[in-house]
Amino acid sequence: MIRLSCRNTDAMIIGESDGLNLQEEFDNYKDRIANIIVELNQRKDKPGQWLQWMNLGYNEETVWYVKEFASMVEGRFDNVLVLGIGGSALGGLALSQALLKPYWNILTPEQRNNFPRIFFMDNIDPDYMNGLLDSLDLKKTLVNVITKSGSTAETMSQYMIIKDRLERELGDDYRKNIVATTDKKIGVLRQLADQEGYKTFVIPDDVGGRFSVFSAVGLLPLALVGVDIEEIVNGIKDMDLALKNTDIHQNIAAQAALVQYLLDTKKGKNISVMMPYSSKLKYISDWYVQLWAESLGKEVNNNNEVVHVGPTPVKALGATDQHSQIQLYNEGPNNKVITFIRVDNFDTELEIPKIFEYTGIGYLGGKTINNLLNAEADSTRVALADYKRPTMTISLPEVNGYHVGQLMYMLEVQTAISGELYNINAFNQPGVEQAKNYTYALMGRSGFEESAQTLNEKLVRV
Repeated sequence: MIRLSCRNTDAMIIGESDGLNLQEEFDNYKDRIANIIVELNQRKDKPGQWLQWMNLGYNEETVWYVKEFASMVEGRFDNVLVLGIGGSALGGLALSQALLKPYWNILTPEQRNNFPRIFFMDNIDPDYMNGLLDSLDLKKTLVNVITKSGSTAETMSQYMIIKDRLERELGDDYRKNIVATTDKKIGVLRQLADQEGYKTFVIPDDVGGRFSVFSAVGLLPLALVGVDIEEIVNGIKDMDLALKNTDIHQNIAAQAALVQYLLDTKKGKNISVMMPYSSKLKYISDWYVQLWAESLGKEVNNNNEVVHVGPTPVKALGATDQHSQIQLYNEGPNNKVITFIRVDNFDTELEIPKIFEYTGIGYLGGKTINNLLNAEADSTRVALADYKRPTMTISLPEVNGYHVGQLMYMLEVQTAISGELYNINAFNQPGVEQAKNYTYALMGRSGFEESAQTLNEKLVRV
């Protein structure tokens, strides 16, 4: 199992002004944490609670359908192109980066075991969209369109462009190159998929986009490129069992949630940095930023009181960002808690040759890059403690589907527990909807005419 250490947030290590008395706080909050865990598990099957993501690890039917479809199309396509934004893309991107061989898309077909390359079109920059579309043979590309609402302007505009190109190149056969992941019954994409006859997969009810990675949203793209999705699901199930434990001393999601909450509300540490020491886990930080920001950044609490809460998430990568951010973390404002992700065993080993022994770099010879990267992680953690900066460390035995599934599910549960501690709704996103509605108005969507007039007046002033 993955492990968590909160030791370097304790006042014994970093001092009373910046640290917590962990044992005392765990004792103070043990009953509240236990109640939160029990209530989350009791509410997860109730409609409208938006907690169905807690059941995704047990959805064997989805796993079976995904694997069946991946088997049916195996060998037919050179590329998988995922159209999605936010939660429809970040989870799959994070998992594919973690679990595929490095530089997957430039490997030969033989090195990829004849599985396709995978691309995520997760933005609408016209230069990048044109650049990718001009480089792909669309006839040999399976396009996975992902949007639960079916009205996401970015994703649906991408779909419209690619559908038009596919139809011009393939005629009626273009339908075989599109698979849609969307709502079971409603929405524009559901309507179009049924009308056009696309193969479809369902995003379950009461699962928000940022919590959808273990549905077909994330599992389908991975299965299409040969990732063992059952290994991921097994990791989720084992972690879910561990996180049902109501004893905070045994529940790492509860520990991480409480520590971050108390450091924010008691010690002013309102910036949460996620810093993996593994390039494979780089996009876990991107996924975490959305999960944390959209879930916990809220104007009002559950009592409808204006609170403006939410720690600001920041992504970093070790050891790269030791050379771009650590100076700020050590000597700048002491308003951050940094979570390291450390890997015990990498897939490969790379030895540094014993050369230049007569120079100041000779000490590196005979060591491994593996040793160096983890030494960087450990030394940075100790240096931050010297500067009285709180850090936590999540340790993975290795980067594989089982442990990455555990990691991401733990962070989801940590987020849910944090929402309860802040007394806010962690599953809505009203602050996002305003900008979406303004976009609809500017682009001329029917029903938004009045908003368009108001918006244009505001744009003159802003």
